[in-house]
Amino acid sequence: MTTIDDRPRPSTEHPPTPPRGIALADSATVAEGTMDVIGPMEPGFDEILTPQALEFLALLHDQFADARCELLLTRQRRTREIADGADPDFLPVTRPVRDDPSWRVAGSAGAPGLADRRVEITGPTDPKMTINALNSGAKVWLADAEDAQSPTWSNVITGQRALRDAIRGALTFEAPSSDGGRTPGKRYALRTSELTEMPTIVFRPRGWHLFESHLAYTGTDGSTQPASGSLVDFGLYLFHNAAELIARGRGPYFYLPKLEGHREARLWNEVFELAQDALGIPRGTIRATVLIETLPAAFEMEEILYELREHCAGLNAGRWDYLFSVIKCFRNRGDSYVLPDRAQVTMTAPFMRAYTELLVATCHRRGAHAIGGMSAFIPDRRNPEVTEQAFAKVRADKEREAGDGFDGSWVAHPDLIPIAREAFDAVLGERENQVERLRDDVTVGQADLLDVASARRAGATITKDGLRTNISVGVRYIASWLRGAGAAALDSLMEDAATAEISRSQIWQWIHSGTVTAGGVTITRALCESMLRELLQSQPRSRGDRLDEAAAIFREVALGDEFPPFLTTSAYARYF
Repeated sequence: MTTIDDRPRPSTEHPPTPPRGIALADSATVAEGTMDVIGPMEPGFDEILTPQALEFLALLHDQFADARCELLLTRQRRTREIADGADPDFLPVTRPVRDDPSWRVAGSAGAPGLADRRVEITGPTDPKMTINALNSGAKVWLADAEDAQSPTWSNVITGQRALRDAIRGALTFEAPSSDGGRTPGKRYALRTSELTEMPTIVFRPRGWHLFESHLAYTGTDGSTQPASGSLVDFGLYLFHNAAELIARGRGPYFYLPKLEGHREARLWNEVFELAQDALGIPRGTIRATVLIETLPAAFEMEEILYELREHCAGLNAGRWDYLFSVIKCFRNRGDSYVLPDRAQVTMTAPFMRAYTELLVATCHRRGAHAIGGMSAFIPDRRNPEVTEQAFAKVRADKEREAGDGFDGSWVAHPDLIPIAREAFDAVLGERENQVERLRDDVTVGQADLLDVASARRAGATITKDGLRTNISVGVRYIASWLRGAGAAALDSLMEDAATAEISRSQIWQWIHSGTVTAGGVTITRALCESMLRELLQSQPRSRGDRLDEAAAIFREVALGDEFPPFLTTSAYARYF
């Protein structure tokens, strides 16, 4: 059983485990519980949900399911405490870790394909998007099973199949015919079968709070519960691909989402250790980049690096989820903690600037990569004016990040890759990264990270148009998510679960804070209901658009008395 305490572990050295292949034959790695498939078995699913893979998932749940639940309870308590008035701060108990200058993370050493990350493209793992991402020319592909992917059972397993085939250079996809089958649909194929010539794959599993209802774990006490989405995504990807990735000159690399502190990072590190041992992979082969996308995690960046140091490549500034977390944490704290319209909260706002500068300084002090976030602007090939505006905004965003010391950044569209590459090439030149650039000029304290009011002091406002936009984006995104598409291009912006969370949480906070817009209009539930009805009446309707169900979910998560921690959890339980 995994134990949890508040103290970082002492440094330990682990000898490599002798190779055993992928069969869990060693008695020390035999699962005690069982993992059963309760979702429908579509064609090809048996290639992923093999008996050996299910045993591996059961082994992970044997060891870590209880600790995961304990950490989620701790997370809930902490969020409530902040909402009730307790300000987060740097932890006194872990100050020795922060004050010790001697330790470093593994970084990209011994992790082929991870040294140069100047441009990373993000996207879900369906076959078409997998091929497009791996043909894009980016340095890294964030293969996203989290915010950019709707977690339908088909998406989860089809995504695993697409990754398995792509890693072996064998993935193809034919789009459905557009004329009822008279002519074949467009065919997609990888440009190369050589993994070392593709973007390096960094896979993002679902966060600790999400579950997989189509797999049931039965423990040794006979109790049955839905499987952890995190452990399912991670376990299936590692089980099927680790050996192949290593043989083809890459490695099993991961992005870890939604962490709220070093204890959650420690649990991931323990998962990595057990998984590597069970599959006969030397410890340290796995490398992880942690998204700093929650307010509590911003105060524990150094401790998160420390806990994962043997497996850690870096940190990422997950700006959209970070804004959502700020709103969620301060939702009951009054007008001084109310953010303006989402479009007016830029990365130059002082509290966001403090967050990113602290991230870069922390990473480079410990030999870790600092990866920038994603600008939501996307080009429109049918609209040159929109495209030029997107290019200009993304260029400014990436130039700022490269100048601040980031080692790379995200884009959401292939046409933005040259823009980001040019910005980082101008700073990096022939260097793979700028980890050696120490930001000793950065001094960020508690007050800097918590100065949410700085955005409005700088002139940003709350407007009726901003409210209407939040309603429109929230409802239309949820409808897309229910239809199985977790990344949606809406109004020339790439929206995913994180930006939808901002939209609905801002509305909840504005209603419960009695916020008044710049035009003197008080934001009320009745006003939001009126705008919601107008939206539904204005939208073109079609069978299967899921707009009515999306509106019902939106009412629950944005207009209800209680604030659900995540909009996707109850919706997943109800519809998936």
